[in-house]
Amino acid sequence: MIRVNENFAKLQSSYLFSEIAKRVKAYQAEHPDKRVIRLGIGDVTEPLPPACIEALHKAVDELASRATFRGYGPEQGYDFLREAIARNDFQSRGAAIEPDEVFVSDGAKCDTANIQELFAQKLTIAVPDPVYPVYVDTNVMAGRTGTCTKGRYKGLVYLECTEANGFVPALPEQPVDVIYLCFPNNPTGATATREQLAAWVRYARENRALILFDAAYEAFIRDPALPHSIYEIEGARDVAIEFRSYSKTAGFTGTRCAFTVVPKTLMGYTRKGESVPLHPLWNRRHTTKFNGVSYPVQRATEAVYSPAGKEQTRALVDFYLGNAALIRATLKELGFSLTGGDNSPYIWVNVGKDSWKFFDRLLKRAQVVTTPGAGFGRCGQGFIRISAFNSRENVEEAMRRLRKVL
Repeated sequence: MIRVNENFAKLQSSYLFSEIAKRVKAYQAEHPDKRVIRLGIGDVTEPLPPACIEALHKAVDELASRATFRGYGPEQGYDFLREAIARNDFQSRGAAIEPDEVFVSDGAKCDTANIQELFAQKLTIAVPDPVYPVYVDTNVMAGRTGTCTKGRYKGLVYLECTEANGFVPALPEQPVDVIYLCFPNNPTGATATREQLAAWVRYARENRALILFDAAYEAFIRDPALPHSIYEIEGARDVAIEFRSYSKTAGFTGTRCAFTVVPKTLMGYTRKGESVPLHPLWNRRHTTKFNGVSYPVQRATEAVYSPAGKEQTRALVDFYLGNAALIRATLKELGFSLTGGDNSPYIWVNVGKDSWKFFDRLLKRAQVVTTPGAGFGRCGQGFIRISAFNSRENVEEAMRRLRKVL
C-alpha cells in the first residue's frame, strides 16, 4: 500500500495565490469584456536589463561551439558569479562573506522552503504574522506543526506584526529554535533598522537559535540608514542564513536565479548539544538534489554587477518604486493608512474590513486585482497588499478606477 504524507491534509484549502487566480479566472469567464489589471502577485512586467540580455546571448552562442560548450556546471554556482556576489553584495558593505559561502539556485522561494530539510523534526519555529505563506506551509508539509485552528497552526510561534509595532515583530517571549524574518517585508513592505536587527542577532546568539533572513527585496531600499543584509550586523555570521533573489532586482521571475548564503561559522547542534556546521549540510543537500542554474542564466546574472548592469537594474527598480509612490499617494488621498512602497515594492493598506470581501469588491467593481491580507495570516485580516509590479500605464489606470469606486 502506497501511503501519502498526511501532513498535506493539514494545509489550508489552497495556496493563497492559487485561490486568487481561481477567483480572477471565474470573473473573467463571466465578464470577458472587462480588462483586469493585476496588482496582486509580485510578477514583473518590464524587459530584462540590456546588459543581461547581451550576456545571455553571448553565453548561448558559446554553447554552439565545441570549444566553448558547457554541460553540467558546479551545483553551487560558477565561481565567476559567486565571486561577484560576495564582492558586490556583501564585502562592499563590510560583511565578511566569502564566495564559497554563496550557493546559487533557481529561486529564493525554493531555498526558503528547502532549507528546513537540514533541521530536526522537533523544533520550535517562529514566524511573523502576517507571513509569506511558504515559510509556514513547508513546515506543515514536513510535519512540524499540528492542525490549523482559527488560521494558526499548533506548534508554531506567531510573531505578531501590527500597526502598533510598525510591522516589525517583538522578540519572542519564549525560547525558539528557528526564526523566519523578511525585510523589506513581504507582504507589509515594512523595513527593519540596524538596531532592530541587532536585537534579533543578540537573541539568536543567547538562545542558540537560527535566523532565516529573506532579503529578496533589498534592492528596493533607498534609505541609506537601513541595512541591506543581516550580515551587516556584528555577529550575524554565527546565527543567520540569508536568501536573495534576482526576480525583482533584475526582472528574473521567468529567467530564474537566486542565491543563499550559509556562513562556514554557522552551527547547528546534535541532540547531545554537540556543534555541527550547517555549511557542509546545505552543500550536501544542494549537490544531491540540485543540478545548478544554467550557464547562460548565470552569465546574465553576472552582468547585473557590471557597471552598465548596476545602472540598468537600479533604473528598473526605480521604475517600480515610481509605481509604488503613485499607489501610495492615491491611497493616502483616499484616506487609507498604509505602510511600504518607499523602500519596498509592496503597499500594505488598512481597509478596515474583511480582506477577501474587499478583494472581491475591487475585482468586480474596478477590475483591479490585489492580494487579501488575510491570506498572509490572522494579523493580515483587514488589510490588502498592492503590488507595484506593472506598467506605468496600467498603474495609472488602476488608480483612476480606485478613485471611482472608493
